[in-house]
Amino acid sequence: MSHKAFIFDLDGVIVDTAKYHFLAWQKIANRLGIEFTHEHNEQLKGVSRIRSLDLILSLGGKEITQEEKDQYLLEKNEDYLEYIINMKEDEILEGVVPVLQYLKDNGQKIALGSASKNARPILEKVSILHFFDAIVDGNDVTNAKPDPEVFLRAAQLVGALASDAIVFEDSVAGVQAANIAGMISIGIGDAKTLHEAQYNFNDFTEIHTDFLQTLVKK
Repeated sequence: MSHKAFIFDLDGVIVDTAKYHFLAWQKIANRLGIEFTHEHNEQLKGVSRIRSLDLILSLGGKEITQEEKDQYLLEKNEDYLEYIINMKEDEILEGVVPVLQYLKDNGQKIALGSASKNARPILEKVSILHFFDAIVDGNDVTNAKPDPEVFLRAAQLVGALASDAIVFEDSVAGVQAANIAGMISIGIGDAKTLHEAQYNFNDFTEIHTDFLQTLVKK
């Protein structure tokens, strides 16, 4: 059987680390005197740390020096690492492991394509690192989604063409990156938000083996 590349985003797809990003960014926003809500946090999905801080600053109409920015970025990451240090297997989103297991059992290549710079430790914490044949994260790429660099590199690492790659994403930028790369895009989450995806599911519990089988055979 020929293999495809099944590429997964991390935050909001495999684990719900969005809540920890939110808490860490909210702490920074509070210090800057900027109101930061869950709705604002949605805009940061799939966005780099530097760009996220810029978006928060623009929310409050604030300008700070590069030195101050660097300090806030460092503090945000330290706070985030404090939150994720106690992550356990029960934080894997429902339905993810059966999908990973099915793909592994059927000889498919599995890769991670994430903007997170903490992808590997998170996968270790929740005990699913062994499923992945390749990991491409924020430490490996220079261009953020919707640039397709992260997904193209992931496909390359597992020896698959872009046309043989399937991407699971929960962000608009991620879906756009997959589409730009010429990959099959599967939106995980709200179908209205992720309407550019070729397929949409609310979560992995809706993804059944017959659907995965059709992807493998495409």
